[in-house]
Amino acid sequence: MTTMTEASVREFKMPDVGEGLTEAEILKWYVQPGDTVTDGQVVCEVETAKAAVELPIPYDGVVQDLHFPEGTTVDVGTAIISVDVGGGGAAPAEQPAAEQPAAAEPAEEPKAAGSGRQPVLVGYGVATSSTRRRPRKGPEVPARQASPVIQAELNGHTPAAPAATAPAAPAAPAGTERPLAKPPVRKLAKDLGVDLTTVVPTGPDGIITREDVHAAVASAVPAVPEPPAASAPAAAQAPASYDTGRETRIPVKGVRKATAAAMVGSAFTAPHVTEFVTVDVTRTMKLVEELKADKEFAGLRVNPLLLIAKALLVAIRRNPDVNASWDEAAQEIVVKHYVNLGIAAATPRGLIVPNIKDAHAKTLPQLAESLGELVATARDGRTSPAAMQGGTVTITNVGVFGVDTGTPILNPGESAILAIGAIKPQPWVHKGKVKPRQVTTLALSFDHRLVDGELGSKVLADVAAILEQPKRLITWA
Repeated sequence: MTTMTEASVREFKMPDVGEGLTEAEILKWYVQPGDTVTDGQVVCEVETAKAAVELPIPYDGVVQDLHFPEGTTVDVGTAIISVDVGGGGAAPAEQPAAEQPAAAEPAEEPKAAGSGRQPVLVGYGVATSSTRRRPRKGPEVPARQASPVIQAELNGHTPAAPAATAPAAPAAPAGTERPLAKPPVRKLAKDLGVDLTTVVPTGPDGIITREDVHAAVASAVPAVPEPPAASAPAAAQAPASYDTGRETRIPVKGVRKATAAAMVGSAFTAPHVTEFVTVDVTRTMKLVEELKADKEFAGLRVNPLLLIAKALLVAIRRNPDVNASWDEAAQEIVVKHYVNLGIAAATPRGLIVPNIKDAHAKTLPQLAESLGELVATARDGRTSPAAMQGGTVTITNVGVFGVDTGTPILNPGESAILAIGAIKPQPWVHKGKVKPRQVTTLALSFDHRLVDGELGSKVLADVAAILEQPKRLITWA
């Protein structure tokens, strides 16, 4: 039930602004207590592990309180602002409707991409079940006689363990088979060896928070023999001492934290293979200059990346099996009959990879327009979570930094990534003579579970052949 300080006050909670994200950092407040707000007005900007998004308020009223300052990371489902709706007639009717999905939607069911759930960019209208877990209903069994699945989640503790902390047991709601906690909190408890049934919850609706788990660990310290207990605090304090004059520590959170986790997962899950080819792109560079003067491209950004992207799309059309993903659960290769082309973009908040949906179906001017919009949105920090989901293959242009080539890591869930090196004049044998030509090196990394050496080589060779003779964009299309 919605928390109210009084009958006319509504609490706006941190929504799930991405697919199943559990927290977001408040970057900026656009309102202050006493300000009048209207339905749909943006009140703050938050950053999740995927992007920065703006949150509108879903009702009219006057701001009563901002519960968290800027820079605070808040769990999804936690109230962040209270608004006095006063005589607003529509607001009271809207709030119960917003609560309904939590009861109707299974609390534990994973949300698959493309399941029909609308990606939320405006900050409300999403089922809150990802954080408001309802007790499972079923045959009443004692908490110490939970099913094997639940017992496994209790980290293998014996039934005697909870008995040692009997005062904490009444905190669990009657009839609840397991404590209420979000996946990150459950993982923290597992890593620390904490039995969640012994933890006293302090979060809204009886949800166990990170602080509750740490408190449980702290309360258990006296039970440990004295020598280890004395050394543990010293070890914990060691990382805090460093030379502040010569070192700077930057908290890893938001997009940068998510990228780090994704890259580690990709590098140690998909067996990477990288192949290289150096190619004369002089004719492609001439075509770029011609297209810039073409009226069909008036107002559009035309650069080598545009033609390289088109070359990759043609290569995929000629070798469709490269455009696939690995389904670990089903042990199947899923071949995609569409290409959502990812473009790696470096932003102040970290590396992001938005993608152009159905890039395979776009004409060259349409592709140019989509690339321009993607780059502009990324630079402004306005890339939506939806824009970064569902990619199939990616291009990363390391050449803009003057780098010749690299061994790129796959974007998680994708089959291949093409790195573009710097394009620069080099001596090259052309028509039997050594001449200065525009040359670049391409590197293609691919998932060897999906793509064998022959297929990967064909794709890379096709891209190189098109860039060397761009008329193949017509003959191979």
